[in-house]
Amino acid sequence: MILGTDEHLARLGEQCGDFALQCSDVAGFVSQVNQRIEDDHGRLETLRDSVARLSMLQGEAHDAATEIREVAERATGLISDSHGAVIDALGEIGGLIDDVVRIGDELAGFTQAIEHVAAVSGKLDAIARQTGILAINATIEAARAGESASGFAAVAGEVKRLAGSAREATASVRGSIERLDRSAWRVIGDMQASAERGRAARSRAGEISGTLERIAALVTQFDQQSAAIARAGEDVTRHVATLDDGLGAFLMRGTENAAELARTRQRLDDLESASNRMLDQVAHSGIATPDRRFIDLALDEAAHAGRLIADALAAGRLAEADLFDTGYRAVPDSDPPQFLTGFVPFADRELRPLLDAATARDPAIVGCCLIDRNGHLPTHISARSEPQRPGDRIWNAEHARNRQIFMDRQTRDALDREGDWFLYTYRQDLGEGRYRPLRSVFVPLVFAGRRWGCYELGYLI
Repeated sequence: MILGTDEHLARLGEQCGDFALQCSDVAGFVSQVNQRIEDDHGRLETLRDSVARLSMLQGEAHDAATEIREVAERATGLISDSHGAVIDALGEIGGLIDDVVRIGDELAGFTQAIEHVAAVSGKLDAIARQTGILAINATIEAARAGESASGFAAVAGEVKRLAGSAREATASVRGSIERLDRSAWRVIGDMQASAERGRAARSRAGEISGTLERIAALVTQFDQQSAAIARAGEDVTRHVATLDDGLGAFLMRGTENAAELARTRQRLDDLESASNRMLDQVAHSGIATPDRRFIDLALDEAAHAGRLIADALAAGRLAEADLFDTGYRAVPDSDPPQFLTGFVPFADRELRPLLDAATARDPAIVGCCLIDRNGHLPTHISARSEPQRPGDRIWNAEHARNRQIFMDRQTRDALDREGDWFLYTYRQDLGEGRYRPLRSVFVPLVFAGRRWGCYELGYLI
């Protein structure tokens, strides 16, 4: 069967649309792969930074292990040198202890001599008292004898004076001896206590020597372990260097692959755009295609919505400033983020019923909406304008699309182009890597001589 020109063009248009969808599908896959490469590249960069940090820390650990080993070697030498000196010192301490004990014993003998002197001093005191008594008696007798015994009386007086002096001297000696005795006993007590402590210290000399030997053994063991750590650290350093080299090469290849994928994605985007332009041109040729009924419906509904907005502007029910408001105010805690403008209340109230009615006219239609020049959807059909569910981003991305901002290549192209309407095939982004193949008709909307945005009708292919 020979096909007519119109049928050929219609089939060409469909094939262009299919090719555009395939390009979009491949481009989406390339974008996902590219995104994974970029994510992996970021993780690899982080890993390489960690490896570099590990290498630096390993170098510090190796230096520390080397220093510790040197310290251990010096400590071993010091302990070895000190051990003999400690033994000698302990021997000298023992000799000093013996001297203290001997001095204590000598002091004990000295106290005996002091006691003997004290006894002699007592005897002298007794003699002095007896001499004094005799002097008194001699004086009495001399007085009885009268002038004939005056010389004897003088001698007796002198003896009495000497006896008094002897008693005074004896008393002074006795006081000094008593003080000396008390001091000697205090010294003896201190010396005896020191001697006891010295004997205890001497008993610990063997323990100190044994402890030094055990410390020396531990230092030697520590030296051996630090040497093993140093060897292991050198092995780790080599492996870390090898890993860093491998990561560097892998990062370089990943960067090259990502760049190549980006160039491939750009070529696919160009092919998709070219195919969509061909699809749009065929659709504008007036040939009857399966897209015609959706195009006509989009034009009718866009005109309906445009008249409603124009009438509201004329009646003062909608302010031009609210219609063109781009001061997007984020809805708190929305995810994906939603934004409010002065046009949103009017759009929800007046335009959403029109969008619902248009969507219901054909089961292939997935939705109708208005898009301002920045990609903001002030409202959507009721099924896509549900209240968001906290913490359920995937559900929100599909069922709470109103008030969000969407901008893909097709939407951007439709907002920037001049014309009566535009037809595109593309994959609708549903978030989290999910897509849906759609064909959309975009109809420009102009109010008060200013381009506001587009009316969009999307339908399944």
